[in-house]
Amino acid sequence: MSSSARFCDGIQRRDLLKVGCASTLTGMFSLPDLLAGRARAADLNKATRDKDKDDVSLIILFLKGGLATIDTLDLKPNAPPEFRGEFDPIDTTVPGMQICEHLPLLAKQAQHFALLRSLAHPNSDHGGADHYMLTGYQPLPGFNPNLVPNNQRPAHGSVVAKILGPRGAVPPYVCLPKMHPSAGSAYLGSVASPFVVEADPNAPNFSVPDLVPPVVVDGSRLNDRRALMRQVDRFEKSAEVAANSKARMTSAFRDKAFDLITSPATKAAFDIHSEDPKLRNEYGRHSLGQSCLMARRLIEAGVRCVTIDHSNWDTHAENFRVLKNELLPQLDTGLSTLLSDLAHRSMLSKTLVVVMGEFGRTPRVNNNAGRDHWGPANCILLAGGGVRGGTVVGATNPKGEKPAADPRSPEDLTATMCHCLGIDPDAEFHTPEGRPVKVVNNGKVVHELLV
Repeated sequence: MSSSARFCDGIQRRDLLKVGCASTLTGMFSLPDLLAGRARAADLNKATRDKDKDDVSLIILFLKGGLATIDTLDLKPNAPPEFRGEFDPIDTTVPGMQICEHLPLLAKQAQHFALLRSLAHPNSDHGGADHYMLTGYQPLPGFNPNLVPNNQRPAHGSVVAKILGPRGAVPPYVCLPKMHPSAGSAYLGSVASPFVVEADPNAPNFSVPDLVPPVVVDGSRLNDRRALMRQVDRFEKSAEVAANSKARMTSAFRDKAFDLITSPATKAAFDIHSEDPKLRNEYGRHSLGQSCLMARRLIEAGVRCVTIDHSNWDTHAENFRVLKNELLPQLDTGLSTLLSDLAHRSMLSKTLVVVMGEFGRTPRVNNNAGRDHWGPANCILLAGGGVRGGTVVGATNPKGEKPAADPRSPEDLTATMCHCLGIDPDAEFHTPEGRPVKVVNNGKVVHELLV
């Protein structure tokens, strides 16, 4: 059997020697893909970027399942009991702005964030609504929410990666602790795909499998693997691969991948254990809190976009118990410390933070003390990156059923994010068939949110 022979599952022997392979799923990429994409970044359309804008980064905290905004960021204390729920509002540091009593730490950071209380869309189904919020495009007919990834359009992070490209040695777009099915790059390909951490930063033995080699694999063993792969390369090249320039480029990118995973800078960026334990405690010793801390570290190291996928906010039953005892304490410590930490490090002005779920939840409490899916009314929290802190834009009606006036759409949110990042919303991508697709689907910037 030749060295290029395949096993019955189609995998070549030499593939088993590779390190840094993130996934075989479309929408993720390996380290060699990252480096190849970095080399292609010079070909990006620079006209899609506003060079007069500050070099703003993006953190998306996606509360998968759908945050009950009527119980957290847009309470209705004067509504009938079956609508207003069990929680009371509290004052924040901004006069007139109130949020949930179970977010006391976040209330102290209100000067840093804005609330868009009039966002609405017609999709109240998981999958479709996820895709809409994470891409700014409603799904097309034939959308299958069960596919992983399921992007028909590129996610916000992929747009950022494609247009703005990488900074230094780190990936431009990272998903943690896992990849949301709608967070992929669609037709933009590997240059815009996320690097997926696939590990919980709160785990005691946390490490990033595809960037940082396990501590038991020392440098000499990695070098041995590199040498073995080069022997295989030489054997294959003697059989005619030497004439293939693409193969030579792949080999070069793989060599750089070895250098990347052993570099001190990369290890430092993902080494959450080096953080002050006191600060880690402030973020909260849970997945959401430590993911927020990791996001700050990655942005600080040069990553352009981090998407945090946190679940499960789908509170059909026992909504108030689950929020009070489990979900809101985690959001309170993680998000409030992220905002204060970014501000303390003078990073907030150049880091746009967007907190959202796929939809809100039903205004009327159901028979299981829960709330169901509700696309017609949602509230988005934004901070930093050109956002005017302490601002409330829009309002829902007295029962939280729909915007009272001037509803805003996911397209408008996307346009606002692009504006903050210096990305031209009228720029176009092209599908493999050559069909032009605009970065923003006719959304309008919500200027009231901005400084």
